[in-house]
This record gives sequence, structure tokens and C-alpha cells, in this order.
Amino acid sequence: MSAFQVLVVGGTHGNEVNAPWLIENWEANLNLINTYGVNFSTVIGNPNARNQNKRYIDRDLNRCFHNDLLNNELLHDFEIHRARDLLRDLGPHSSNPNHLVIDCHSTTSSMGSSLVIYGRRPADLALASLIQAKLGLPIYLHEGDASQHGFLVESWPCGLVLEIGPVAQSLLDFNIVFKTRLVLEVIFQQISYIQQRMVNFPKKLIIHRHLKSIDIPRNSFGLPEACIHPDLLGKDWLPLAANTPLFLRPDGFIYRYEYNDSPVPVFINEAAYLEKKIALSLTKKEIWPFNHIWKDTIFELINSSI
Repeated sequence: MSAFQVLVVGGTHGNEVNAPWLIENWEANLNLINTYGVNFSTVIGNPNARNQNKRYIDRDLNRCFHNDLLNNELLHDFEIHRARDLLRDLGPHSSNPNHLVIDCHSTTSSMGSSLVIYGRRPADLALASLIQAKLGLPIYLHEGDASQHGFLVESWPCGLVLEIGPVAQSLLDFNIVFKTRLVLEVIFQQISYIQQRMVNFPKKLIIHRHLKSIDIPRNSFGLPEACIHPDLLGKDWLPLAANTPLFLRPDGFIYRYEYNDSPVPVFINEAAYLEKKIALSLTKKEIWPFNHIWKDTIFELINSSI
């Protein structure tokens, strides 16, 4: 069995520049981040897009890790080839196998530092609970959205997405770099504790479960006819009350939230999501008791590979 190894990815989107900059400096100085003795690999996810200061070349790399795309030999988009190469070189079944992946991103929305998990894989939930207990990070559970799939972390046995913001696309910001570094060190610390069997899991996990995404109101030509209401900007992670302003038209007309279910919005006005027709996503805040299956799964994943 190969030794347990963590893969840290930055630059899955080429215009998110802070994590790749941190990784390149880390590769030049391995003491830059305390990895607590955990084996690791690093990689720039989409170097071609980064060199062109674009989110992607042909399609979003973080939607290319789906078997329908990976196994379709008729598709020759650059990002599909890149996804295949990453799995071939650094995937769990490669000659340099990685068993857990941390995909480092930044966001233009006022999300602060947060984690994103896809589905309810026990190892993901276990690791996310440890990071939340240590740093208090909110966790966005992305599930139940058939239009959004093929995420990078889903191709490894365990994986988390780290989102740090707000920061403009293509803007290098040391505060974002510092926060990324801090979370990475805590992740490595907790993995090390699992390896030493000296970890203390929390009693609960607080998640924000994806409900749906909402687009900007559009006219008959498909063009935006309103923008995010200024009162909503910066209100990620705060529940929506009935009658809350959502969108504002140039003529002053306000689109309001009409229901009483108090969902929690995330990724409000994320610049990268305009093309995906997502102005914000709605979540439901839930508190889950810690499940010991999560602990058993991550112990088996990490310690059976040592």
C-alpha cells in the first residue's frame, strides 16, 4: 500500500491567482507551510489558463471530472485533457497516488473563509468537522444540483474545496494568501493527529445544505434586466427574511424574496457565476450530530495507507 499523501491544488481556475502564488513559493521553500510531517504533492490545476489570466481555456476544469466527459474520446477540450492528465499523474490510482485532495479557490463574494463539500462522503464530513471545530468555518454542502457536477475533489477518495474571499479575480492579495496558508496548516495538523490517533472529533457538524440557485432577472433576449440589490451585497451566510430585496432594476423596481422559510444565501454576486446564470445560491442551515461512521472511514483511509 502506498504511503498516505495529500494533494494540494491551486489555480483550478486560471484567474484565481492567490493559491497558485502560494504553491509556487511553497515549492521553492518547503518550510513555508507546516505540514506536520504529512506527505503531500502540489500542482497548479490549469496552468495554461493561468498564463492567459483566464478562468479556463475551453470549459470550466472544475466541471470536467465526470465519467461522461473523461471517457468520451471524441471530446478534445483542453480542460478535459487536463483532467485526465491530473488523474493519470496524481490520482488515487496513479504511480504517485494521492488519497485526499484540497482544492484551493478564491471568491469575489463576501464568503470569508469557508469549506465546500460535494455530497455526503463520510471521510469528507469527518475532516470538515475537524476544520470547523478548529477554525469555525462555515461549510457549504453542495448536492442536489443536476446542472453542476464533475467537480475535481469528487475524483479522489476524500476532498475539500477551500474558498477564501472576497477578492477580485486576478488580484494578488496577501490577506487571501495568509488565510489560505492558515487553513492548509490546520488541515495538515488534523490529518497528522488522525495518523497519531490523538484526534478529538466534535459532537456536531454545522452545514449549509444547498437548496437551489437563483439567476438575475433577464429580459426576452436573455440579458440581465436587474442587478443584485445593494442591501443584499455582503450578506452571505445571513438568513433571508420574507420581503428582503434581492434585485434592483434601473427604473427602481425591486424584486423581493417572497417566502418565509429563511434560507441562507451564499456566493452572492460571484463574478465567475454570471456565465452559469447564478446570482446567488440558497442553503438551509442544519446541525448534524457527529456520526462515528465518519470517523471510522477517515481513520481507515488515512491509516491504511501508511
